[in-house]
Amino acid sequence: MTLEDISNWFVVMFCSKIKNDLFEMIFECLYDYFGPQHWWPGETIEEIIIGAILTQNTNWINVECAIKHLKKNGLLSLKKLLTVSPHKICSLIRPSGYYNIKMKRLRAVSEYFVKNWNCDFDLLKKAPIDRLRTELLSVYGIGPETADSILLYALEKPVFVVDTYTRRMGERHGLFSRNNNYDSIRLIFESSLKGNVKLYNEYHALIVRLGKNFCKSTPLCIKCPLHDSKYYI
Repeated sequence: MTLEDISNWFVVMFCSKIKNDLFEMIFECLYDYFGPQHWWPGETIEEIIIGAILTQNTNWINVECAIKHLKKNGLLSLKKLLTVSPHKICSLIRPSGYYNIKMKRLRAVSEYFVKNWNCDFDLLKKAPIDRLRTELLSVYGIGPETADSILLYALEKPVFVVDTYTRRMGERHGLFSRNNNYDSIRLIFESSLKGNVKLYNEYHALIVRLGKNFCKSTPLCIKCPLHDSKYYI
């Protein structure tokens, strides 16, 4: 190894350390400002999975209303969702919007967990992440964000969830560029942080809170907790 190679190696390692510290400092700043977020709302694993489908392209208030209807009718169960008519499901999840599409997606994800795993969530939690992620992405209506939400929040797998808020905050603070795709952003977070389910859970929730309060389409940078502080990038 030449002197130049050694020098380059130190530069890479130093920059990597700075990057890791940066992700940790952002987390600490957001946690200090907002406090713990207690995500994901859901009393059971199946409720979390159903919520991950219903929350697509809508806000959580609408999802809560749909979940309330399902719960009242005893249908917060993947197995039971396969026993009722599509019309019945549509009528109950109407508040979440796009109810015809979401009904089909709920039935598809229910079929996956029932037919492939018999809803044995203890067994699912022991299964390899790569296998589960590949299988989930093959289910109708499940994209990377929904798949990772199910893996992290329902099955307690150390997978970082990337959403619009994550992209917006990361691009504005130079963590990655507009050209990065979903998986590359996910891997940037996962390689910069310890593979800890609770940390990924809390971090994602804090980013969502930041996005809703400050890092909006038209940002409130001056008021942002990341602005004018020791964490500011």
